[in-house]
Amino acid sequence: MSLAAADDCSAPSSPSSASSDDLAALLEAELRSKSSSSGDEEEEEDEEPSERVTKRPRIEELESLGEDAVPLSNAEADEEAVSLSGGGWGSCPPHPGFIRDMCIRCGQVKELDVAAGVAFGYIHKHLRLGHEEIARLRGVDLKKLFSNRKLYLVLDLDHTLLNSTRIIDLSAEEGYLLGQAETSKDNTDRSLFRLDSMHMLTKLRPFVRTFLKEVSVMFELYIYTMGEQSYALEMAKLLDPEGIYFSSRVISQADCTERHKKGLDVVLGAESAVVVLDDTEGVWAKHNDNLILMERYHYFASSLRPFGITRGSLAEAKMDESEPEGILFSILEVLKQAHKMFFDEAGVALSSKDVRQVLKSIRKRILGDCRVAFSRNIMAESHRFWRMAEQLGATCCRDVDPSVTHVIAMDASTEKARWAVKHDKFLVHPRWVEAANFLWKRQPEESYRVQGH
Repeated sequence: MSLAAADDCSAPSSPSSASSDDLAALLEAELRSKSSSSGDEEEEEDEEPSERVTKRPRIEELESLGEDAVPLSNAEADEEAVSLSGGGWGSCPPHPGFIRDMCIRCGQVKELDVAAGVAFGYIHKHLRLGHEEIARLRGVDLKKLFSNRKLYLVLDLDHTLLNSTRIIDLSAEEGYLLGQAETSKDNTDRSLFRLDSMHMLTKLRPFVRTFLKEVSVMFELYIYTMGEQSYALEMAKLLDPEGIYFSSRVISQADCTERHKKGLDVVLGAESAVVVLDDTEGVWAKHNDNLILMERYHYFASSLRPFGITRGSLAEAKMDESEPEGILFSILEVLKQAHKMFFDEAGVALSSKDVRQVLKSIRKRILGDCRVAFSRNIMAESHRFWRMAEQLGATCCRDVDPSVTHVIAMDASTEKARWAVKHDKFLVHPRWVEAANFLWKRQPEESYRVQGH
């Protein structure tokens, strides 16, 4: 979401209105016009904050803010510039936000408390918004999104949408990829990219282009990665070369407000309407209910080693995930279902709905008709497979009885495993639960037989 986009929803009372709506829109129009030319960036660094903010935005930028916005004449724009420099508006406590130390509404210069508000560096590197203004912008944008039947979708990059490796880290068996990347570089549909400026190879996950196209109809998309900004922007170009999905909504490590953690505080979207796709659960500790945990995409061998995985990579085997059976295809179906449940449920106001409750409801149905008994070391309620099965709707128990439908065991020699065989119950490996968790669908039990059974 952009400041201007949020403020399109309320028309100014007059061309020279001094509302924060108008100024946020004016500010962003100017920022966009300045960032569109790399030649202006060096000049920008040498200017004082007041010089940057008071430059008159281009009229065509203002006219693009929405059909309700009133474009300014040149004279009126000059009057706005004078106002922005501090002449005529006075103070406006609480200030809604700042570019460096200048209020975006009244132009007043103030020494900032760095702990106040939240920095939105991915919108503009010097922008900081107060909590009241963030709440206001989220509320305005939510109404606009709901009117377009959209929610928010925050997407991780590495292991979720793509996989990258340094060229020097390619294994001997993966060396053929360099030639493949070279011969396919003019193919617009290619999924393997050599990025010489970063000395890297990047492989897009199968089905990702179709995935982005279809989810963009239902969601406003953000990228959120723990990688550096330069890397995030380069990956965004590969995924969205025409800039139609993400716009400026690319959040990187430098934008995080907590070290090694991701948070929705830097996303200008209401938490009740945000879905997150990420392969790492721990970084979303405060927003676990928003999260759809992704099975990791390991295309390169160097991607496997940090996770202690010793098997060969997909690239070494000259294989890849299946598009129609891959994780992105499965998650797309879940997102379609969640979107439909959110917007099509009758008799409930959209403003009172919460997509987190919708996701929980969907998960509870996956193993909702299963009663599972765990064998040996998985018997503790705190074990991750136990908790995972409960989240998927299964009834978990320590002991077996005729109502048990599944016994989950690591091997077939345990007492419960033998009981399952004797009483013709499903005997499955814990991976059966894990697969259902990642694919959001009950998996065929015969594909997860316990070794020795």
